Amino acid sequence: MVQSTVRSPLTDLERDIRAEVRNMPTVHEPLSSDFSSPTVAAPGIAMPDYVEHREGATEIGRLSAEAVVREYEATAKEIESMGGEVIERVKECETLSRNALAVIAELNEVAARYREEAKRVFEHIENCSLVVAEARQTCTELKDKIAVRGTADWPKSKRK
Repeated sequence: MVQSTVRSPLTDLERDIRAEVRNMPTVHEPLSSDFSSPTVAAPGIAMPDYVEHREGATEIGRLSAEAVVREYEATAKEIESMGGEVIERVKECETLSRNALAVIAELNEVAARYREEAKRVFEHIENCSLVVAEARQTCTELKDKIAVRGTADWPKSKRK
């Protein structure tokens, strides 16, 4: 099967996300023999405000739920941070668009100058053509006058 060689930024982004998710370390906390501590906090990631332990949940259930929610929260924060990257790409696209519009405006100016030059050359050639035609007409008329006068002045024996 033939695969397209055109790469979409979206598919590249999806592939990058999948690679990062695959490379993320899994959290394997050693079980503590001291069950007196109610929760074990993952380093650097606080438990999010949108969840709360239920009354009666077992310690293992609480720890498992906290670990899972922290992983989800860490991933959500990474996803949000990608928004900053997207904004940077959008700014680059906007700059590229502005530059492209400036180039297009300049190209239109160059095209307009070419048209003006084409018109100037066209008119010059036609003016030269008119001058040549007038000169040719003048020469023909002058030749005809010379021919008529010349034959009138010549003796009848020399006329043909």
